[in-house]
Amino acid sequence: MCREIIAVSNRHLCSRPFSEQIERVCQLHPRALILREKDLTEEEYAILAEQVLEICGTYQVPCILHTYWKVALDLHCTSIHLPLAQLRECRKQPDVTLKSFSQIGTSVHSVEDALEAQKLGATYITAGHIYATDCKKGLPPRGLDFLRNVCRAVDIPVYAIGGIKIDQAQFTDILDCGAAGGCIMSGMMEI
Repeated sequence: MCREIIAVSNRHLCSRPFSEQIERVCQLHPRALILREKDLTEEEYAILAEQVLEICGTYQVPCILHTYWKVALDLHCTSIHLPLAQLRECRKQPDVTLKSFSQIGTSVHSVEDALEAQKLGATYITAGHIYATDCKKGLPPRGLDFLRNVCRAVDIPVYAIGGIKIDQAQFTDILDCGAAGGCIMSGMMEI
């Protein structure tokens, strides 16, 4: 099941030092790790990204940097996850090149978003939130029908996100919808 998991970081959920937690995650050999730490400045993120890339490299776990594409280029990381609005803006600006990235991901919340993401050159998408989650407290989940519709609409891998746990029955459900796997934040930051 780990090969179907993309771990998503959130250092605020860790009960141990962040680098130690990332090492624990990498020991499970997930498909990839998204370094999502959105509250950091670009400079702070660059320092953390360098450390996490080294840990991921030790365990041969692909690391996907988030938001800060210039940091990714500086660190020779060829995988980036951009919010859809940012991906849209990058594609509009002729001086911004994303050609150096072999993997470009984005998050979507509708079938229309998914179709746009694919058109903008995303190589994978995360679709959610699928299940109830503390990250989206009070917002009803979009559910499995939403996930199924997104998977049918695009030709790129779709990963379910939101309330995903390390649970074989849940993974069977999301895979049955056509998803390539699921993204797990809380469960990965607490193992």
